[in-house]
Amino acid sequence: MAVSWEEARDKLRELRDSNVRDGESVVDLGERLVRKYSSKLGDELWLVCEQVFIAALDVDRDDVADMCLEKLSSNFPKSSRVMKLQGMMLESQGCADEAEELYKTILAQDPTNAAVRKRLIALSKWRNWKNPGATIKMLTEYLEVFMADNDAWLELADLYIAQMDYDRAAYCMEELILSNSFNHLYHQRYAEIKYSKGGKENKELARQYFAQAVKLSNNCNMRALYGLLMTCTSLCGKVSQSEDSKNKQYATWAAKMIAEKYNNTWVQDKDVSLDGKKNVTPSKDVPQLMASVQQSLSLLNLQDGVA
Repeated sequence: MAVSWEEARDKLRELRDSNVRDGESVVDLGERLVRKYSSKLGDELWLVCEQVFIAALDVDRDDVADMCLEKLSSNFPKSSRVMKLQGMMLESQGCADEAEELYKTILAQDPTNAAVRKRLIALSKWRNWKNPGATIKMLTEYLEVFMADNDAWLELADLYIAQMDYDRAAYCMEELILSNSFNHLYHQRYAEIKYSKGGKENKELARQYFAQAVKLSNNCNMRALYGLLMTCTSLCGKVSQSEDSKNKQYATWAAKMIAEKYNNTWVQDKDVSLDGKKNVTPSKDVPQLMASVQQSLSLLNLQDGVA
């Protein structure tokens, strides 16, 4: 059933506001809007054109991308924002050198253009994926100017992790935690880095941050719950007797929470959750998932502690 142009417009607004990148849906809705209802959109047409252009690149619809870019270029011939889109089009066509030159031309006019600098960083990452040293250098220089860019800190942390430079990766996550101490994903990521580095002190710190991530997420962060379980399991036998007892207690609690989440999400013998949506993991796989939890606890002789 075809949606009205108002419904398509509202859906695209919703996707823009929520920063959801759903290329196929955006192109399906937006192509018809841009082709047939441009006059009805008013000034919102340009936002829609930009949104549909990026989505068209994602799903390899060059015809739609060309249409949107032509409208934007004719209406904003000297806009750096449109020039950035032209560079993205060149990237999608494999013309990396031409795209780089265009981005540098934009930066010569406006050195503070963060979006274009990030496009250059993305180009460097694509070109130097085997040796990301140049990309790391560009990102650190970028963050010296745009220190509040959380996505850039996350990207830099990922690059350091790929190089197994856990100390610098941890520093990136510390900056993010300082900027937003209530984001449970930052605490979880920091804990994972410390756990990966290994050693008693790092694992004890990882346990604290996994626990904090669980707390901030209202016990809903499954990665943090698993991290807490694995960290406590690995620490048992390597600390004092009183700490050993606490680790067993924490591991048992984490396992109970994991079991509770599985039981609340999956319906026995069905692949449909309680809210009627199809589950990502079939119910037949739940016993195997729970077996991994039981295996971890078996090392601590805690099997009876989990329902």
